[in-house]
Amino acid sequence: MTKAINSLTLLLSLTLATGPVMAQDKREAEIRRLENREREAVMKTDSILLYKTLWSPAMVINTPANRIGTVESTKMQLRTGKLHYLSFERNIEKITFHDNLAIVMGEEKIRPQGDQDNAGKLVTRRFTNLWKYKNKKWTMIARQATISKIE
Repeated sequence: MTKAINSLTLLLSLTLATGPVMAQDKREAEIRRLENREREAVMKTDSILLYKTLWSPAMVINTPANRIGTVESTKMQLRTGKLHYLSFERNIEKITFHDNLAIVMGEEKIRPQGDQDNAGKLVTRRFTNLWKYKNKKWTMIARQATISKIE
């Protein structure tokens, strides 16, 4: 009888302990899905998905070129082929939640092409993306990317 009570207590404890984790896993899964959609939209230069759905109109960017950018300046880069990649991989290493904010950190590997810096080379960079949950949806409100290696 004592063994059964101990087993039941352990099961109940594990169930209660995983409740908040499961809730966070749902948010984390959503952010990972949005990160991938954003990466794919950049690869396809899908400006409608980027501007109307994923990026906040007020988003700010600390660019790999060591400049502060906005959505408007990024639109110009997309139009002129300055954000055109042959490949783009994103490895998310950490997602942290603070209330209605999600902070995503990791490493990206891109291969720029066309008329842009480092065209044809493999560029590795560290990134931080900041997502905000508002009006029942997540949008990216800030981004920072720093080049760590060019091969």
